[in-house]
Amino acid sequence: MSAITLLDGSIGQELVHRAGDRPTPLWSTSVMLEHPDLVRAVHGDYFAVGATIATTNTYAVLRDRLRPAGLEDRFADLIEAALDEAEAARAAHGGGRIAASLGPLGASYRPDLFPPEKEAAAAYGELVALMGSRVDLWLIETVSSIAHARGALLGCADSALPVWLSVTVEDEDGTRLRSGEALADLAPVVEEFRPDAVLVNCSRPEAIAAALAILKPLGLPMGAYANGFTRITEAFLEDRPTVEALTARKDLGPADYADFAMGWVEAGATIVGGCCEVGPAHIAELARRLRAAGHEIV
Repeated sequence: MSAITLLDGSIGQELVHRAGDRPTPLWSTSVMLEHPDLVRAVHGDYFAVGATIATTNTYAVLRDRLRPAGLEDRFADLIEAALDEAEAARAAHGGGRIAASLGPLGASYRPDLFPPEKEAAAAYGELVALMGSRVDLWLIETVSSIAHARGALLGCADSALPVWLSVTVEDEDGTRLRSGEALADLAPVVEEFRPDAVLVNCSRPEAIAAALAILKPLGLPMGAYANGFTRITEAFLEDRPTVEALTARKDLGPADYADFAMGWVEAGATIVGGCCEVGPAHIAELARRLRAAGHEIV
């Protein structure tokens, strides 16, 4: 059997649900401003059910996201707060790793808004400098284009920490990035930068298997953590959307999600977890299924 890294599940959506406030374009960043205690609680709940990694609540803590809300001056403070909460949860649990979430510049699923390569590298490089002494690895999330992959990897290039590159693919075609580019076209970028793992995230679980089949020949550790949305809607692709434009699935309970994830493990994935709308109950069931199958969670 295999050694499997069990990621946590949704951070942003879980925080929005627990806060009970109406979502804003700042998403989970608003929760961190108004209910910082919830961030630690979410991390702690994932550790308690078997996750071995806490992903920082920094997905949307980006200057270009904060600027329209007049909060760019809080950038460094928000980074520090997210790190504090992850570290506190890990200390209370007695172990685990912290992955620094590096979310998309511009907006999720909007490769047309992604900045030029040098600008992107500088933005990610600033995040790397701010968080590098307090995290265990970089998790570049929801990469929707080849240009996005290059810019983010370039921003992490000078760090000695492991870099995990995670792409998002089309809802109905796991062989294509959200940009429409073929996922196979990522191969030269992976060869150039050699990240420590390649993953698929924030995609429908039904699309993951096709994506993993393309990533497997790259010869790197691979993984997946899918979302629980019915689909990414046109309304969510408008400027400064909120998650009210998306609908959670009713047919993806913990057992259903674990069925998908165990299939990814059988296909060679050694890193699994959950993305939006996949919560602690899902991760608990996945941990149970992994152990029952004889895998070691590391």
